[in-house]
Amino acid sequence: MQRSSPKHRKFLIALMAALPAIGLAANASAADGLSYNHVQGGYVATNTDFADADGWGGEASVAVSENFHVFGGYNSQELDNTSIDVENWRAGLGYNHPVSSNTDLVTRVAYENYQVDIVGFDEDAWSAEVGVRSALTSNLEGYAMAGYEDGDNFDEGAYGRLGGQYKFTPNWGITGDVKLSDGDQQWFVGPRFTW
Repeated sequence: MQRSSPKHRKFLIALMAALPAIGLAANASAADGLSYNHVQGGYVATNTDFADADGWGGEASVAVSENFHVFGGYNSQELDNTSIDVENWRAGLGYNHPVSSNTDLVTRVAYENYQVDIVGFDEDAWSAEVGVRSALTSNLEGYAMAGYEDGDNFDEGAYGRLGGQYKFTPNWGITGDVKLSDGDQQWFVGPRFTW
């Protein structure tokens, strides 16, 4: 099985290791129980009409001011019954604004890149999304987002994203996310470290 290059893995590990140190001084003006400082990694799977794939991915977010955060992510998936890898990374800026004591309005914009080895596909794209994120209890949070993405060589499209986190401790939890777009689904589940 072909996997992503060691260079990509080293970059992601270095990024995830450095972000907590970068963000220690930053305090987000967020609703109670919500933090915009985290790193996470885990299992990713995609189901489409023409092919399925799965692999691994990671994401990080750091609050850079009271209402702004930067985020980035990377995932590498292998198409079922092939040795074809599909890689996606993105980096962006988010804005969070409390609308109640436990809920934030969140907007995010991102630059994205998709690559498919063997066929030489390399596509730049952008995305924007808006939604709400809420601390439902002291251990449980959830979010719902509506988004739009477009690239030079694929049709633009709207999507929905639903997710949540269950915290075992103030710092450690398990998180899940599903992105739904025109019959396609992308799933993520894995541990998250929050500070």
